[in-house]
Amino acid sequence: MKVLKFGGTSVGSASRMKQVYNIINNGEKKIVVLSAMSGTTNALLEIAAYLYKKNPDTANELINNLELKYFRTVDELYESKEYSSQAIENLKAHFEYIRSFTKKLFTLFEEKALVAQGELLSTMLFNLYLNERGIKSVLLPALDFMRINKNAEPETQYLREHLTALLEANADADMYVTQGFICLNAYGEVDNLTRGGSDYSASLIGAAVAADEIQIWTDIDGMHNNDPRVVDKTSPVSFLSFDEAAELAYFGAKILHPTCILPAKLAKIPVRLLNTMQPEAHGTLISNKTEMHKIKAVAAKENITAIKIKSGRMLLAYGFLRRVFEIFESYQTPVDMICTSEVGVSMTIDNDKHLNEILDELKKIGTVSVDKDMVIICVVGDLDWENVGFESRVVDAVKDIPVRMISYGGSNYNISLLVKAEDKQRTLQALSTHLFNQA
Repeated sequence: MKVLKFGGTSVGSASRMKQVYNIINNGEKKIVVLSAMSGTTNALLEIAAYLYKKNPDTANELINNLELKYFRTVDELYESKEYSSQAIENLKAHFEYIRSFTKKLFTLFEEKALVAQGELLSTMLFNLYLNERGIKSVLLPALDFMRINKNAEPETQYLREHLTALLEANADADMYVTQGFICLNAYGEVDNLTRGGSDYSASLIGAAVAADEIQIWTDIDGMHNNDPRVVDKTSPVSFLSFDEAAELAYFGAKILHPTCILPAKLAKIPVRLLNTMQPEAHGTLISNKTEMHKIKAVAAKENITAIKIKSGRMLLAYGFLRRVFEIFESYQTPVDMICTSEVGVSMTIDNDKHLNEILDELKKIGTVSVDKDMVIICVVGDLDWENVGFESRVVDAVKDIPVRMISYGGSNYNISLLVKAEDKQRTLQALSTHLFNQA
């Protein structure tokens, strides 16, 4: 069995849902995981913002506008009166529930229940459409099997047991449809997976059912070898290892969240990134296999702050780095890059929420300087140190660009460069030209 996840743009309209039907209607039994229709989650969050401000009139106006959008979708999606009537009846029930939030105390718990309506609406509409087209499809509520613990981590054993029971109870179905992103928490309240959203749901479900493959369908034809928004002549990467994909996702490749494919990696299930608008395209296949001696792609992570600590005490002293990292740990601020010398250490962070407090603590043990508005450029591939010359190709590409830090050797898959934000595009283009587009 395969698990197919379709994002918000893939189910963003009646015509897009019909396109998804054409993709999945191949006679194979599968689990289809859907996000909310594009624009819905933002609309629900805007409604929540007015409810927090105790402005139910504006909230009701926004609810009415959203409801009209869904009624128009029903008109365009179904051909028969029977199924359009069912859809409208279900829509009215959902929006009656949404309106109920305007009449009571609104807190974070209510917000999560409100936002969950997006996924519940898209899956309800799509499952009815499959039934209308003659597919015996069953709607499996994610709230019946997806649960997180008190640390907001998925309960994989609970997921496996409850999802298996649901699948066995509906073994005669041709297809299963469920929601991404949403879940219950340890207290039985509606919650969500936050990290990676629906992609994470698909990966968890795929691991739970030992799927043959997990497919992530978006509006991009796989992961590109550079950012196509700012760089010319990018192309999709056909194959990535899980480690390479995780590095790219962490360092800025927007198509994938860095943690969402971890369950698939642990279960050794390949993940394929595909384009709903170009279903014939190969996309990107992510697996445990590594293509040797190849540089695969470049990604950029913005809004980076670099911190440098100089101290004479560091010379020949043990325990200095421990003291530095304990400061970051106490403020729950992770470090991305680090470079050390005998008298100093430089590191980068992407969360400056507690920057002032961290700097105050660091100044007790050394002289501190800060560079803001920086960007980490990450080059990913088979970068084992025995591949002679690979690092020099990267450095040679940026010979005319000022580089604040270089990190190499932390893994076999990554060389990271720290540059000013104003040099981001120039750096990405130079790397792309030098590494991928030379004749």
